[in-house]
This record gives sequence, C-alpha cells and structure tokens, in this order.
Amino acid sequence: MIRKIASLALAAALMTSITFSAAHAAPKSYTLDKPHTQILFSVNHLGFSNSYGKFTDYSGKFTFDPASPASASVEVSIDPKSVELNDAKWNEHVKSADFLDAEKFPAMTFKSTKIDITGEKTANITGDLTLHGVTKPVVLATVYNQTGQHPYSGKTVAGFSATTTIKRSDFGVSYGVPGVADDVIITLEVEGIQDETPVNE
Repeated sequence: MIRKIASLALAAALMTSITFSAAHAAPKSYTLDKPHTQILFSVNHLGFSNSYGKFTDYSGKFTFDPASPASASVEVSIDPKSVELNDAKWNEHVKSADFLDAEKFPAMTFKSTKIDITGEKTANITGDLTLHGVTKPVVLATVYNQTGQHPYSGKTVAGFSATTTIKRSDFGVSYGVPGVADDVIITLEVEGIQDETPVNE
C-alpha cells in the first residue's frame, strides 16, 4: 500500500510539473503589424503649439508571455527618412543634417535591456535607443492592453501603449533649441501579430 501511494504521489508530481511547464512555456514571438502600429512624437514649437509627427517605415519584433511579462523583449528599427510632419519642406528639413541627418545615420533602433513590472498591466521597459549615431538608455512607460484572437484574421494579436520623453540634445540634435524644444515626447501604439513559429523552436 505504501509503495502504491508513493507511486501515485510521484505520478501526480510529474503531472504537476508537466502542467506547470506548459503554463510557463517560452514567450511567443510577435511581428509589428504596421497598419495598426504608430510611432509618434511631439515637440513644442516656439511656445505657440506642440507639433506632432510620425515615422511610417519601420520593422520590429517582440516576445511576450502574459504569464511572465518580465521575460518579454523588444527590438525595433526605424527609417528616419520616413518622418512625416504633413509638410514637405519641414519633412526635408528634419531629415537634414540640422536634425536627424538621415543620409549619414540611416536607422534609429531600440533594443530592450530590462523590464520592471509596475502594476497589473503596466511596466517600465528600459532599453538602448540609438539615434543620430548616439546610444543612450531610455525608459518606456508601457501599458499592456490585451492579447487575443483577431476577429477577422483569426490570428493572435498582442497590443500595448507606451510613452517616453527624451532630450534630443543628448543625442547630438540641438538645432533650434530652445525655440524648438529640447524635450521630445514619444508615443507608441503597438499591435503585434504572433509568429507561426514559437521562440526557441
């Protein structure tokens, strides 16, 4: 009888271990869904208004497991030539050596290094931002919206909102300061589509 009980206990322990491992599987990989992802920024203009712009050409991936959000990771690359401010002349000026110098520095990148969970659906994502050839750490205050099946495509989608503020002069972009403000507010609205091949498989 003792041997039988021990065998049952061992079997139960093994089943629990298997269930636990399945529930804490490797995070899934997601690719940014460009039609539903926005990379926005705003900067004060001469004290009169806050000018808004966006980048339209970028690529990126993230990994995420709702059961273990601190294990997530993010990596994004942005083409500075895709800046859009609703004015052709202003677009060209921002691409020029006065600001982004897009010919010399053809990519802006962000790669996460640490994630600190701050609430049930919030986290601070620390990462290295490379802009204008300079790399510095920034922190994205992030809200997890939800993960679920898209009602039309049937694919699994995860969505987030995030914001941060940087000083552009820290990245060597100081033209026009303080008339055009040093502080740049960056706002991200992100939807990622789960890749068919899981991470590490």
